[in-house]
Amino acid sequence: MTAQYEVRGNVAVILLDNPPVNGLGLATRKACVEGVLRAEADPAVQAVVLTGAGRAFSGGADIKEFGQPSALAEPSLHTLIRVVEACSKPVVAALHNVCMGGGLELALGCHYRVAEAKATLALPEVKLGLVPGAGGTQRLPRALGVEPALNMILSGEQVPCELLAMAPGQKLFDRLVPQDALGAAVALAQEKAAVRPLPKVRDLAATHPNADAYFQFVRNSVAAAQPRYPAPQRCIDAVSWSLSLPFEDGLRRERETFIALMLTPESKALRHAFFGERAASKIADVPENTPLREIRTVGVIGAGTMGGGITMNFLNAGIPVTLLETQQEALDRGVATIRRNYEAQVKKGKLKDDKYAARMALLSTTLSYDALKNADLIIEAVFEEIGVKEAVFRQLDAVAKPGAILASNTSTLDLNQIARFTSRPQDVLGMHFFSPANVMKLLEVVRGQATAKDVLATVMQLAKKIKKTAVVSGVCDGFIGNRMLEQYVRQSTFLLDEGCSPQQVDKAAEAFGFAMGPFRVGDLAGNDIGWAIRKRRRVEKPGVRYSECADRLCELGRFGQKTGAGWYDYQPGKRDAKPSPVVEQMLATHRAAIGAKTRAISDDEIVQRLVFALVNEAAHLLEEGIAQRASDVDMVYLTGYGFPLWRGGPMCYADTVGLFNVVQAMKRFAANPMDDGAFWQPAPLLARLVAEGKSFT
Repeated sequence: MTAQYEVRGNVAVILLDNPPVNGLGLATRKACVEGVLRAEADPAVQAVVLTGAGRAFSGGADIKEFGQPSALAEPSLHTLIRVVEACSKPVVAALHNVCMGGGLELALGCHYRVAEAKATLALPEVKLGLVPGAGGTQRLPRALGVEPALNMILSGEQVPCELLAMAPGQKLFDRLVPQDALGAAVALAQEKAAVRPLPKVRDLAATHPNADAYFQFVRNSVAAAQPRYPAPQRCIDAVSWSLSLPFEDGLRRERETFIALMLTPESKALRHAFFGERAASKIADVPENTPLREIRTVGVIGAGTMGGGITMNFLNAGIPVTLLETQQEALDRGVATIRRNYEAQVKKGKLKDDKYAARMALLSTTLSYDALKNADLIIEAVFEEIGVKEAVFRQLDAVAKPGAILASNTSTLDLNQIARFTSRPQDVLGMHFFSPANVMKLLEVVRGQATAKDVLATVMQLAKKIKKTAVVSGVCDGFIGNRMLEQYVRQSTFLLDEGCSPQQVDKAAEAFGFAMGPFRVGDLAGNDIGWAIRKRRRVEKPGVRYSECADRLCELGRFGQKTGAGWYDYQPGKRDAKPSPVVEQMLATHRAAIGAKTRAISDDEIVQRLVFALVNEAAHLLEEGIAQRASDVDMVYLTGYGFPLWRGGPMCYADTVGLFNVVQAMKRFAANPMDDGAFWQPAPLLARLVAEGKSFT
């Protein structure tokens, strides 16, 4: 049963009941239409109340139907809204908790609306590259006012009803109540049972005193802020029609726009990311009902940049943290940094003083491992060297209580080896945070050979609590993200060998949509980190070829922003990257030493070599089972590596280009004697997909 029907006196109550958020799937739409028609046919019923069971009025479209024929089957959402709107008896929407998307559009089709003050409303379609498709752009401006309606539609964010009720002249709410929207709605329905004519939002006029100037201002602002996305501009168009067109014409054009946007690569990419984020939390062999371990307290080892950022995640979520360092000076420095980060948020108005104080009250510090003996989860964030990790985990094994989860923040080291430093490898896994750890959304959860299923399930659930996008990785050098990044960086340096400048490569990557190009990222992270990794790899994997230009840079002491010089020059206290004559000369000398024949390289080739290197390495990861699914790879790169969201991630982008075309480009790169021909042999999975005419996603 997806909708319940009951009669209270002379009022029929229709309760949407499709957990978890009463999505408006086909069965729910049918049941709701049947309920309205049943109430209309019953002479004892004088009015109808529509509400939702559980913790939502309705979250809108049922995501399980996305892309399925049932999403468009009759009764469609448009049909349901028309049935509600055309009902000869008053229909009152009782809004509580959450009302989003199609749920809000349905509420706007009702004759009256009662809302709890703390309930939130949203039209989030723009986040999927769409416009609201069932009248939201035509009814909301009429009910709420043009400017607050357009702000809601363009942001896609949830807004509290008590805030919306302050909009001048709003007709969105007939009553705002502190609680029990259903009871208040039944009372209003009885009060309005005999009132005619029935009010309809569609009959209201949308007005603005200076519409042309206002819409032009918004268009200019959106074009500057979101130049890559077509949906925001189409949202502005659609809201403008609420002023300039008859209601039915505006409704028709809104629907045409919705359908056209569904076919754009940007919307496909955003929807791919939406579903990819939800899929990432599902692990094939770990049932959803796996019992979880309780995480009430957390220990963090290391008060440096990573340890401090990791600590803040748990403090923000209300979880007490014990922060351990070996030296008091380092501990004091780490706590001071945490305070400084919070104080910056307070200064910007993003955090209230009382919440700042409450978070700091959850933090305790120690120089002794004994203070971690009662922690439910302990995360080490110490220097990336296996001997250091060994010392830490042997100490933890001695003091941690039975059942405590022991996590390493390692970004490249062998987690299975780390787990073997303990007598409880089943309790060990990787929690690879990304810097700055209190900001970046990605958390790579590394599953060791012995990691227990309940340990994995517990950490995946905990990731949601600390607002991270968690992606499971198997154990390999670099896991998912950094193993792929190695190939991306190798290509960037081969491009330098062949005549590109760092700024040309960076500009091409940034024009493609990366937040930063590879050489600006290297300067930010520290070029000495990559240097140390290359030295280790040359011992462990002597067959892998690297350009030596990055080594020559490091030999000059140019480690990046922290030394004031890297691939670019930096002025003290500033992060502006200036092209460096020293680097230009170093590259010229390097090219002469290796006998390189330089050539003009197009931005298209630069982007293809960088991105397709990611794709081919990811195909190996999928073949080896290190990554569960292609969308997991995309989530890693969208949330941790600055890949452009509007392209959907490297695997989604490869599908958009066409895997046949990707492989043809790889064949051209393999024939280049300055490149690594062996690497450009298509991964078995990629070759198989091309042969079968299939895609990653």
